[in-house]
Amino acid sequence: MIGATGDLAARKLIPALYNLSVDGLLPRGGDIVGVAPSPWADDVFRDHAKAGVTQFSRTGISEPAFRDFAKRLRYVSAGANGDLGPLRSALTRDHRLVYLAVRPSSLYPLIKGLATAGLAEGTSIVAEKPFGHNLVSARALNVALHKVVPEERIFRIDHYLGKETVQNLLVFRFGNSLFERVWNRDAIAQVEITVAESLGVEHRGAFYEETGAIRDIVQNHLMQLLMVATMEPPTSFDAEAIRNEKIQVLRALNPVNPKDVVRGQYSGGTVDGMQVTGYRHETGVARDSDTETYAAMRLNIDSWRWSGVPFLIRTGKRLKARDTRIVIVFRDAPLQLFRQYGVQHVDNNQLVVHIQPDEGIALSFVAKRPGPDVMTQTVGMNFSYGTSFKSSPPEAYERLLHDALNADHTLFIREDEVERGWEVLQPVLDNPPHVAMYKSGSWGPEGAGRIAKPRHWHDPVDLHLTGGGGA
Repeated sequence: MIGATGDLAARKLIPALYNLSVDGLLPRGGDIVGVAPSPWADDVFRDHAKAGVTQFSRTGISEPAFRDFAKRLRYVSAGANGDLGPLRSALTRDHRLVYLAVRPSSLYPLIKGLATAGLAEGTSIVAEKPFGHNLVSARALNVALHKVVPEERIFRIDHYLGKETVQNLLVFRFGNSLFERVWNRDAIAQVEITVAESLGVEHRGAFYEETGAIRDIVQNHLMQLLMVATMEPPTSFDAEAIRNEKIQVLRALNPVNPKDVVRGQYSGGTVDGMQVTGYRHETGVARDSDTETYAAMRLNIDSWRWSGVPFLIRTGKRLKARDTRIVIVFRDAPLQLFRQYGVQHVDNNQLVVHIQPDEGIALSFVAKRPGPDVMTQTVGMNFSYGTSFKSSPPEAYERLLHDALNADHTLFIREDEVERGWEVLQPVLDNPPHVAMYKSGSWGPEGAGRIAKPRHWHDPVDLHLTGGGGA
C-alpha cells in the first residue's frame, strides 16, 4: 500500500482490510506492507492503523481481532521521487497487489519506480481515481502501466462501483421485467444523478487544486453511475460482458458542450449556526483559485434506447446535505380523466435509487386521497437495506479489495472506459465556463437551473426512503 500514511489509507483502506481479516476473507498468508516516505517503524504504522480502524471501521474494533490483523502489518520507508528500491528489498513473496493510494501527480513516477526496482514480475496494480488529468495524460498513464504490467493485472478503482446499491441496480433492472420494459425513452422523461457532499475540501485543498469537481467526481463516479443506469443487458455477469456494455454507453454519449455546463465554487458563511471557510481560504488553495467545487451538466446519449432523454448530472461540496442518488423521472400521465374533478396537475412517477448515506430504492406514484372528492396525492413505496436485510452492507472498499485480491475485474474500470470518459469531457476542460460562487449550505449556483429547463432539478429532500413525499 503506497501512500499508507495518507487520509485514504486511514479512513478506508486499512479499516476495509481489517474487516476482511475479521470475516476471514484475506489470503491466509501474506503481509500488508505500508509504504510512504515518512521514516516510521513497524509499531508506529500499527498504531496508525489501529487509530484508523477504531475511528472508521463499520464494525468497530475488537482487540483480539486487531492483534491478529496487526501481525500482518509491516512498514517500509520508500516512495520519495518514485524510489521503491527499499520495498523490493523488504518483500519476501513472489506475488503482490500494489495499491497506489496517492494523488494523481504521483502516479507516473511510482509506476516507473516499480519497473526500476524490479517489481514488475508478479505484481498487480490498483490505481486510484482520477486516472490522469485529461485525455492526453490518461493515455500516457495507460502506456506507462502497460510497460510494467499487462491490462489483466491493472485494477483502476472507483469505489462507487463497490457500493451495494450500484451493483443491485443491475439486478433491479435486468431481474424485474416490470421495470426493464419502461427503462427507455418511451416512458422516461429525464434522468438525474446527484453526488452531493456537505463537507468542504477540508485538509485536501492542495489535492483539489490539482483536480476540481469535474476531474474528481464527474469523470469517474458520475460517469460510472451513468453507465450502470443506462447500459444494455450484458450476456452474462462476466467481467468483460459487463464492461463491454458500459463502454457502449460512453461511445454513444455526445461530447459535452461547455454551454451545457455550470461550474461553481463555495463561499464562506454560516451553516447550521456554524461558521465555515470558503474554498479560497482553505489550506493549500490559491486565493484567486478558479477551481470548481461544483459542476452540473446536461448530457445526451445518442442511442435507440435513450435518444432525446436529457441526462442531468451534478456534484458539489458544501451543499445542503450529503446525498448520492439517481432519479428516474417518468413521463406525465394524461389529464383528461381528472380535469372534470378540477385536477390540473398530476405529479410524475419517480424512481429514486439512493446510494448514500442510506442505501435503497423508492418509487413514487399518485393515489387518491380518502374522501368523497377526487383529490390526488403523491405517495411512496420504499425499500431500504437496513429494513429489509436487517444489516448494513459491507463498505465499498471491502468488496473491491476482495475482488482485486481474487483477480476479479467486474467492478473495475477498463482502459477504454477511462480514455473515452476523458474524451467526452475534454471540450469542457479545454474551454471551462466561468466559476460562479454559491453559498455554503445551498444546492449550488442559481444558474444550474437553466440547464434543466424546461424541467427542473429534484433536490434530495423531495423523496425519502423512510416515507412518501411530493416530488
